[in-house]
Amino acid sequence: MPSFNQSIVHPAVFFLTGIPGLETSHTWISIPFCCLYATAISGNGMILSVIITQPSLHEPMYYFLSMLSFTDVGLCLSTLVTMLGIFWFNAREISFDACLGQMFFIHGFTFMESSVLLAMAFDRFIAICNPLKYAMILTNSRIIKVGFAIVIRGTTALVPLLLLLKRLSFCHSHVLHHSYCFHPDVMKLSCTDTRINSAFGLAIVVSTAGLDFVLILLSYVLIIHSVLGIASTEERKKSFSTCISHISAVAIFYIPMISLSLVHRFGKHAPPFVHTLIANVYLLIPPVMNPIIYSVKTKQIRKAVLKVFLSKLL
Repeated sequence: MPSFNQSIVHPAVFFLTGIPGLETSHTWISIPFCCLYATAISGNGMILSVIITQPSLHEPMYYFLSMLSFTDVGLCLSTLVTMLGIFWFNAREISFDACLGQMFFIHGFTFMESSVLLAMAFDRFIAICNPLKYAMILTNSRIIKVGFAIVIRGTTALVPLLLLLKRLSFCHSHVLHHSYCFHPDVMKLSCTDTRINSAFGLAIVVSTAGLDFVLILLSYVLIIHSVLGIASTEERKKSFSTCISHISAVAIFYIPMISLSLVHRFGKHAPPFVHTLIANVYLLIPPVMNPIIYSVKTKQIRKAVLKVFLSKLL
């Protein structure tokens, strides 16, 4: 059994955690997790496929949806190996550098998804509040620029965050509370002053996901104000219906994120399985639910998916 209390500056390994108290049942627990991963990857892969192959979906709204599916696939692949490795082989060890690498991709794709949801809110705002200029504002070249900006914004701030982690000493337990590397979780294991890390991490979250959430709320305030000015009740319902999928995607992304942040900051005395449960919900539920929501609620996506399935069957 490895010793977790050996005093070193940079640990050779961290030790990931599966489901506390249910270690003997990890093989069985892996079955629903496998189903969730398969659903998320195949569902988002299908969304990407139909948007690429169907000319009728070559519109700004669906380009942004393809970005959302791409980030969801990236988020799933970032944790797939470590999570299933724990459940199947009890492979809990992860090197310090590998942990930093996984952290980069997890937080990077998370911030990118937040930015994509903001871009989709802007798309709905323009489509409803200024439909005559929609095609002129959201041109293909501008959408490409938005895509690059999303990637740059989601990754650049993480580099100094990870460099700040490398300066810390870890002389306490090296056991993490999740089945993947999460910045607040790793930071808590340090025996040196982490106030700079904590402040910088909070600043990044507030300036990315926090700011995005505020701007999304603002866009919907303006959308509601615009829709309420429409005289026809039928037109109001039609306008609101185009936003249902996006509102659902925003809810299933931000609610688990806020819950996980609250547990890390205020749930020190919560049972260990609470941390693990919310952490897994935070990473798996949005990638699983987004393709389902858009396939069910968006007529064009549903028709395109059925068309692909029928063509394969025939």
